Amino acid sequence: MVHSIADIARALGLQAEGALDLIVTRVAEPAAATPEALALAMDPKYAEGLSNGQARAAILWPGADWRAFGLEAAIFAPRPRWAMAGVSQVMDPGYEFGVGVHPMAYIDPTAQVAEGARIGPFATVGAHSQIGPGARIGANASIAEDVVIGADLTLHAGARIAARCVIGERFIGQPNSVVGGCGFSFVTPEPSAAEDVRATLSGTREIRQQKWQRINSLGAVRIGDDVELGANSSIDRGTVRDTVIGSGSKIDSLCQIGHNVQMGEDCMMCGMAGIAGSARIGNRVLLAGKSAVNDNIFVGDDVIVGGAARVFTNVPSGRAILGDPATKIETQLEIRKALRRLPRLAATVAELQKAIRGQKDS
Repeated sequence: MVHSIADIARALGLQAEGALDLIVTRVAEPAAATPEALALAMDPKYAEGLSNGQARAAILWPGADWRAFGLEAAIFAPRPRWAMAGVSQVMDPGYEFGVGVHPMAYIDPTAQVAEGARIGPFATVGAHSQIGPGARIGANASIAEDVVIGADLTLHAGARIAARCVIGERFIGQPNSVVGGCGFSFVTPEPSAAEDVRATLSGTREIRQQKWQRINSLGAVRIGDDVELGANSSIDRGTVRDTVIGSGSKIDSLCQIGHNVQMGEDCMMCGMAGIAGSARIGNRVLLAGKSAVNDNIFVGDDVIVGGAARVFTNVPSGRAILGDPATKIETQLEIRKALRRLPRLAATVAELQKAIRGQKDS
């Protein structure tokens, strides 16, 4: 990728100074930057790295004295991570999907694939499916029957979209992601041991044999526009109604979304998080890594769920929660302070007990 400093600054909407016609071909950390690299030093803490590297141009913090670092040009970024998002898009060479349809791909004769599709080897498109224009489908990816997908799909190697799913525009499925697998729904002829415990909240129960019978997933998955699904993540199809993922939502790697889940728009779900069946998630909800949401509960708009939190009950809109079980962050911090004091408290109680026993003995 070859770009001038002027082109990059224009694409990012940022101010630039110096030799704006200077050409860079890649980005690099300051200390590792070679002369053809654009150094990313958007915070003063990276200044020392600029001195150790060989960069001629850099993205710097506002007001930085770029000449003092021996640079020939600089771009200034008031919001570093926002600038990082822009420059990463400008400089990303992307992935190789080939040209046209690979001869070793299979497209069912009844499927409709719009103009401009690039489909890799061993990829498949099932019967009656409709793929919008500009699709990029990687090697070994599969799209089952009766699927409808909007424009500019990107489906990386090994990704799967199961039957009858409906997906909006600009969907990105990372390697080995799965949309529309069967929900994890089973039932026993009589109430199961798990049902007994849940009803009584007691470990005392009748022990009996049980055989699981699958409840088939008759629904599908509906996904809005601009949704991304991370590597090895899955969204289960609904039991009767569809599982729904709102536009703009971003789902990290190794995440699980259960059957019938209704997720709003612009949500973010970080690695190893999970949502159990029939939970309802509002708009702009953030689920941090390893967090978990119980089945059949509601999480309101703009909720932030901290890392490894376990959400067992409904959460009002706008709340930030943490812990197991999850509570308001302020409450959780007080709980954790109290836990740290427990050893000292136990020692104090032991001393009091000893003193009381001594008074009784006397």
